[in-house]
Amino acid sequence: MTNKIISPNTVLANALLHAEDVLTPRILATPCERIVLVVGTQINGAPHIGTSLVQSLAFAMASRLRDRFGIPTEVLFSALDNAPYELAIDPTSGYRYQRAYAQALDDAAVAEIINALYQPLFEALSRRLGIPHRIETYTQQQSGEHFRRTWLRLLPRLDAARWWLAPSTGTPHLRIPCPHRGCGWAEKHAEHTRVHLTDREEATVAAVCLHHGPYRTTVTPTAGAYLDLATLYRNLVKELAITGTPPTGTLHVMVKGGDWIFGSLLVDEALQAVGLPRAQLPARLFCPQVVTNTGAKLSKSLIREGRAPLPEGAAGWMLDTQQWPGTVTEYADRLLATTETLLSDPRHFFRSYSAAELGRLITPASRSIPAQ
Repeated sequence: MTNKIISPNTVLANALLHAEDVLTPRILATPCERIVLVVGTQINGAPHIGTSLVQSLAFAMASRLRDRFGIPTEVLFSALDNAPYELAIDPTSGYRYQRAYAQALDDAAVAEIINALYQPLFEALSRRLGIPHRIETYTQQQSGEHFRRTWLRLLPRLDAARWWLAPSTGTPHLRIPCPHRGCGWAEKHAEHTRVHLTDREEATVAAVCLHHGPYRTTVTPTAGAYLDLATLYRNLVKELAITGTPPTGTLHVMVKGGDWIFGSLLVDEALQAVGLPRAQLPARLFCPQVVTNTGAKLSKSLIREGRAPLPEGAAGWMLDTQQWPGTVTEYADRLLATTETLLSDPRHFFRSYSAAELGRLITPASRSIPAQ
């Protein structure tokens, strides 16, 4: 078999018969009418193979959970349009500033990126497995009343969590883009940003713009400034919002790449620090990570910047899946065939794969694609 895998045993794999068993305790402890698998991606350019793998595994796992437990499932794609679009350094202070996609582009342009780079694969995976999906941008998420109200209610308790969210500085990064028309620049590391909770329904934020100097703005549950939170901080609020709602009959499962294991440890500690019982911590599924032959995560940015070579045996399309030499349907079929192999044994799922090995699994000898 060209797709045969030989995987070592591990403590976790030895405890499971099937990869999805890792979620069984949470499903049994949380009677639910629906399971939503949440997978997020920064929309900063064409996805690489690691992104596609996690997304396809989200659909494949949704299918397995539906068939195993008889519970309707769906996939929620969180399109992170607060990813940096451009960066700048203030020559006087040396502080770094950024403008995100959401501020640099209008809603139509962001939607065009999502529709071009992500939606076709999602539609193909959805059709193949019969799993519904929906897409929500971070802009939509942060504008929601429940998300913003969750953040406001968190502020009085943030001191208990801040060292988990920012262990080096104790300052979780809150970015409020400059409100001047057409600007949208914000301090990347929030050196000057200060937040004051004026009452339960409103916070005042003071910050400094690269071009317009100091400014003040407000955040309320239904209006006010754009609430851009750094990665760990954003996940804390998002997961508090999910777990803090009254019972809705929905179990959310956070689906992430294996590189997120270490970051999620900090998020879980922060959740508990602000009072969330351990039994209510979000369900998580960590997917295989794609690595180079040095063991480092496959990074399209490092390779494109010339700071790392394209791994031996890897193809150019693995950095830009838009270059796949075939149709989106064919790509989805190959991804799902690969996920079936990875999910066939817990030993194959709870591990990492080199880019070359993953390429071998996705493109059998009969369809091999030469490295570029």
